[in-house]
Amino acid sequence: MRDLSMHVLDICMNSVRAKATFLEVLIEQQKEYLNLTIRDNGIGMDESTLKRVIDPFYTTRKTRHVGLGIPLLKASSERCKGEFSISSHVNKGTLIKSSFLYNHIDCLPIGDIQETFITLIMVEPDIDYLFKYNVSGHKIEIDTRKMRKILSEVPLNSPLVINWLKKELNSIKK
Repeated sequence: MRDLSMHVLDICMNSVRAKATFLEVLIEQQKEYLNLTIRDNGIGMDESTLKRVIDPFYTTRKTRHVGLGIPLLKASSERCKGEFSISSHVNKGTLIKSSFLYNHIDCLPIGDIQETFITLIMVEPDIDYLFKYNVSGHKIEIDTRKMRKILSEVPLNSPLVINWLKKELNSIKK
């Protein structure tokens, strides 16, 4: 993966495939570390699956026989002196935490996280998202549950909503 936003998209799409109806993505800088947390309420994993999910040659998909997303995120974290953890409970969901030493030479750039989040909403508008970003003084929080209450019948992936989101997310430094 070229940047953190691609990891976020990959892991979030795993959550979609796991039938999540709620996804929380937190990206924050704490001292010299960049922390990524992704939590979902999908079908979760049993202990056996959880132990194997960090193996790049394990996947639950039938279309191909490798699952590189989680192993690549783990490797990216560890390569730049960060930490990685994953926990999951059947029928409750999965929590992934990954940290990166922000100034490490191998730390991936954040990338176009704005477009990643907008892509998620456009592709899966029925999922509720909580997106929190707090890096280098740029702080934003988008909660689609609150948006739905205000928008009523207007779908989240309508052009007007997407344009508004782009303006809101524009404060994030690329």
